[in-house]
This record gives sequence, structure tokens and C-alpha cells, in this order.
Amino acid sequence: MERGIVGFHQDEEGHWVAELECGHMQHVRHDPPWVNRPWVTSAEGRAGMLGFMLNCRLCDAPRES
Repeated sequence: MERGIVGFHQDEEGHWVAELECGHMQHVRHDPPWVNRPWVTSAEGRAGMLGFMLNCRLCDAPRES
């Protein structure tokens, strides 16, 4: 399910984590050549991605009863 980015923080290892509107979190690393997200390396780049929709795998996962 697509969810908008509402904020960012760094984890204990210094990697950037997107905070999604559903309350879940998702790492957004810039790790070329496998993952190319140069916007995550600057405050301006991250600010420009607020509201951007990411697929939340936790929202897509089946819920336990």
C-alpha cells in the first residue's frame, strides 16, 4: 500500500529512515550502484521528498488474528 513520507530520522548506524503516514518506518539509503537516492544525502533533498509515496510492506503484510 502506498503511504506518504511525513518525516525522516537517522538510525543508530547513521542510515536515513523515512517516517510514513501510517506510522511505519522504511530505510531510504543511497548505496550506488544498487540503490541510487542522492536526495537522501542532503536536508534539502529530504525536505523535497516529504509527501512522496512509498510502498509500505508492513501495511501490505497479512495481519495475524
